[in-house]
Amino acid sequence: MRTTLLKRCSAVLLAAPLLLAASPSPSPSGSVKPVTDAGTSFLTATTLAAGQGADVAASTGDYLYWAFAAAEGRTVTVDVTVTLPPAAERHGPQGWSVEFFDGLRRRQSCTSGPQDATAQQADAAVTLRCTLRQIRSWAEPWSGDPLPGTYYVRLTAGQVPQQDLGLAAQVTLKLAERGGAGDAQPEGGELKAPLVPPVNSGTTGTAPTAAPSASASERAVAPGEDDEAWYSAAVTGANTRWYWTVAGGILAALAGVAGYRLTRHPRGRRPAGPPPQTPSGY
Repeated sequence: MRTTLLKRCSAVLLAAPLLLAASPSPSPSGSVKPVTDAGTSFLTATTLAAGQGADVAASTGDYLYWAFAAAEGRTVTVDVTVTLPPAAERHGPQGWSVEFFDGLRRRQSCTSGPQDATAQQADAAVTLRCTLRQIRSWAEPWSGDPLPGTYYVRLTAGQVPQQDLGLAAQVTLKLAERGGAGDAQPEGGELKAPLVPPVNSGTTGTAPTAAPSASASERAVAPGEDDEAWYSAAVTGANTRWYWTVAGGILAALAGVAGYRLTRHPRGRRPAGPPPQTPSGY
């Protein structure tokens, strides 16, 4: 029996290296396959996962949109490389721009990087870069500070000769993030909900609403009953506007007649007498 047990143990030890060699190795971190398309508006923006980029074949002049989620304390940087059409097919310089927008479609400023760049006709590519401000944990209602939620990247070609619109171009986009929740500033605030726009825009929700209780209805009506006055019946109803219009017209007519009678000239006859004589000498 000992001999059989030793043989089995030896077989397992010999087979262990083979099993380790045959097992698949874990994929390196950050090797997320890039997307190959882009949206043409905020509603059709292509979603990018954390650490995911884009490699898109586009047409010169199209608006390209991507969406991604950003958490508090993070600082996001986007790098864009546009491989331009051959110089022989272009008719002049091209101006490209990359921009950030938050979930409320508010344009966010960049802290560093060439956000706008112009490629001359002889250039083969143009490089753009934009670093978003650090995502804040909270902000004042009147401010435009970046808050946690969905963000959009928009790539546009603003200054392009008319003959170059529609030429094929290759766009490579990379997103990089740094920081964490511990770096969120300022401290002491709390955001109620991230700025995430609604999906399936244009649809209407059909969530049932609970009917108010009888006590709540009575409490809502009770103040109205206490505020009733002698003219409440006259100022309510479907035809209230016509009642007030007719009453106003009658009052205006009476005021006009009274004013005329107070300010009109007397109509009495003049006393009879000799006609006025012309002075001599004329």
